Amino acid sequence: MFGSRHTGANAYAKVGMETGVVAASPHKLIVMLFDGALVALNSALSGIQSGNIGEKGKAISKAIMIIDSGLRAALDKKAGGDIAEGLDALYEYMSGRLLLANIHNDPGIIEEVQRLLTELRDAWNAIADTPAASGLPQPNLASA
Repeated sequence: MFGSRHTGANAYAKVGMETGVVAASPHKLIVMLFDGALVALNSALSGIQSGNIGEKGKAISKAIMIIDSGLRAALDKKAGGDIAEGLDALYEYMSGRLLLANIHNDPGIIEEVQRLLTELRDAWNAIADTPAASGLPQPNLASA
């Protein structure tokens, strides 16, 4: 008749996440993608440690999807120039490494990608306080 507590908690968490996405700035959305990929990679490591190959495969697939369809797709190569091209290549490298980690059940490769994503996330957070990261119109200081 009623769902379990677990189902209710999951529904509540989903609403919270969806609300966060709607209210987030473009900068915050990228941080959320990094966080989602890192959570998925933690699940993949848990799957390897517990011998749950299904969990591992699903989690790695989710991380690859976030990297390719989220982070990589968000790159503006025209506006971003060499930096965007470099990130595109790095995201491609990460996805390839995760495929190998999945095939070989290699936690070391997953940890490598986690380190790369964490470094990028930290760098992205470091620019969070800049006016351009807010997504809001900036005052024209040249006319002041």
